[in-house]
Amino acid sequence: MPDTAPPQESVGGDPSGRPVGHAGARVDVAERDAWATGAAGALLAILVAVAGVVGAFALIARADSTDEHVWGILGVVLLVLGVVLLSGLAVISPGQTRVVQLFGRYVGTVRRTGLVLTVPLTTRKNVSVRVRNFETSELKVNDADGNPINIASIVVWQVADTAKATFAVEDYADFVRVQSESALRHVAMSHPYDHADDGENSLRGATDVVSAEIAAEVAARVVIAGLEVVEARISNLAYAPEIAQAMLQRQQAGAIIAARERIVEGAVSMVEGALSRLEADGVVTLDDERRAAMVSNLLVVLCGESRATPVVNTGSLYA
Repeated sequence: MPDTAPPQESVGGDPSGRPVGHAGARVDVAERDAWATGAAGALLAILVAVAGVVGAFALIARADSTDEHVWGILGVVLLVLGVVLLSGLAVISPGQTRVVQLFGRYVGTVRRTGLVLTVPLTTRKNVSVRVRNFETSELKVNDADGNPINIASIVVWQVADTAKATFAVEDYADFVRVQSESALRHVAMSHPYDHADDGENSLRGATDVVSAEIAAEVAARVVIAGLEVVEARISNLAYAPEIAQAMLQRQQAGAIIAARERIVEGAVSMVEGALSRLEADGVVTLDDERRAAMVSNLLVVLCGESRATPVVNTGSLYA
């Protein structure tokens, strides 16, 4: 019996491997300027609208007194025109914009500030283009070596394209937050916490490089929403509590080894200098056995953690 089962789709739902909505469901819109005048045009519109409203009431009152309905109709028309004209007024503060829609269609964005007059009978949504920042929640991830770490970052961002921020995503503030945490997790998993190999950057040793990677990855993820990332910085970085004590002991052991190496290197240099000085000045002549004994005693004194107790030899040096 032939197999009539449907073909298996990819994880994204498309046999070609493309994500769902890549071709048709994504909102393709870009910011453009909406028609708007400055304060002078807005004030002129206010004067015209007020004059129209006053004239409308005068005509309506005349129609009532003369029983001529044509004056009443003309007054109503002037009143409606005045109200429509006033509906196009808006006050925009610095750092704010207005996304203008006419019956659901995107008309444009007003970036003028102050009192402006734009297209009447439109709905206008306030979109801030000020710089914002937030701190991601503390994430627990595994670094490149598989060690669990806790990491968080501060992301500074702002709206660059008001149309995409309004129509391309549901909530651009929540969108940038989720994408920032996803990018931070991906970058943290790509680097070791410490002790990186040659040519590799560690999270603790190359903070600026890692921060630049986080900023670049967040920017690439949120560009679809018309957002841009100013910078990103790591605000918290530490081993997870379950391995923090073990890693602290490892760091302490490394520090002790480095200190011992420095002490031994200095002690050897001092012993060499002492022996060379004694032989150069002819103070004493030592054979190999006594030289080895003196070197051993000097290294014990210089490298020991406790103070050496001197012993006075009253007999012969070879006794």
